Amino acid sequence: MVVTPDVPDLPYTLHNGIKYFELVAETVKREILPGLFINVWGYNGSMPGPTIQVYPGDYINIRVINRLPEATSVHWHGLDVPNVMDGVPNVEPSPKIDPGKNFDYHFKIVNPPGTHMYHTHFHTSMQEMKGLGGAFIILEPTSASYIHRDFFIMLQEFHVNGLKVGEVTPGIYDIDPMSDDFNFFTMNGKCFPYTTPLILKMGENVKIRLGNIVHGAHPIHIHGHQFVVSASDGNNIPIQNRLIKTTINVASGETYDVEFMTNNPGTWPFHCHIPHHMSNNMQKPMGGMSTVIIYQQ
Repeated sequence: MVVTPDVPDLPYTLHNGIKYFELVAETVKREILPGLFINVWGYNGSMPGPTIQVYPGDYINIRVINRLPEATSVHWHGLDVPNVMDGVPNVEPSPKIDPGKNFDYHFKIVNPPGTHMYHTHFHTSMQEMKGLGGAFIILEPTSASYIHRDFFIMLQEFHVNGLKVGEVTPGIYDIDPMSDDFNFFTMNGKCFPYTTPLILKMGENVKIRLGNIVHGAHPIHIHGHQFVVSASDGNNIPIQNRLIKTTINVASGETYDVEFMTNNPGTWPFHCHIPHHMSNNMQKPMGGMSTVIIYQQ
């Protein structure tokens, strides 16, 4: 299974061979730094929303309940689904979900194993930037794998109102989803040093899945290691075509899987390489879209 640090998995119940999930779109207070909360939109009390994990061939039903003050929808980003289930009400026959209403998205998983996302596709320019998105992982059908640790990290950015440059005073703050003047950058809804470290062991094969549903591109860089880019947008890259890199630029709408072996022990940064994105509201100490990888000999 895939671990999404600081974000829960979405549970399901199984009836007559169908996996039933329930996804509640609602307002969320997300603590991005100790004592510093932002008013965002999310699912099931989380922003980003809980990670959905399924297998190829699964029949699934995801009931989306709307507790937001306006209509919404959910798009299954990168998945091959029937047109009515794709979640773009302004273009497709897929319906919008009005406040207080719900809609059942149901389809068979026909894509191969890979990393995908889900997100709103109604009033997209505002609702996505309010936080409405999460990971959708199609797992390998067999448990035997050369990968020992498997993580997902969602990249997001926010313009938080009411703070002067360099200020990170605890409190509860609104965000401006229509501004592209971002001052906080998160991994799985938290800023460094509040992000949860990835704790590993020596000699492990590690996969980190990266996803981005927001405005900017983020070149994610690892220290002390080389990684192999093994998948793009949920599609496996043949071994002979894989690139060895230390930085991968994750644009809006993209997912990448990167893999490496823990052969160089220590505490290593894993972060966006854009300098301003490694800060909390332009503070000088390292922050923002960063975490650390820790393991010993």
